[in-house]
Amino acid sequence: MMLMMNFLIILILSLLIILINMITFKKMKMDREKNSPFECGFDPISSPRLPFSIQFFLISLMFLIFDIEISILIPSIPNMMMSKYYIISMLLFLMMLIITIYIEWMENNINWSL
Repeated sequence: MMLMMNFLIILILSLLIILINMITFKKMKMDREKNSPFECGFDPISSPRLPFSIQFFLISLMFLIFDIEISILIPSIPNMMMSKYYIISMLLFLMMLIITIYIEWMENNINWSL
């Protein structure tokens, strides 16, 4: 009986909130700027075959890789004290990332002046 009562109260409150939203909602005039998606400053109506900077793509890709690396390493810091195998695996992970950034640097993928 109590469960039914709680369910009924939740249902009435939900319907009341939806009703208040429908009453107070003001339909705004739709215009082109509000309906168009924001695409990093590109006009969505123009041709999609515009040239794109490969340096920007490579830098953003490296940023994503190292951002994921940070999100993996920071939560694992408290666990490093628990096991020597965990420390070794994290060191191997960091070495792979250091080697990767070194290879990117040797191939001049990091150089903005290209």
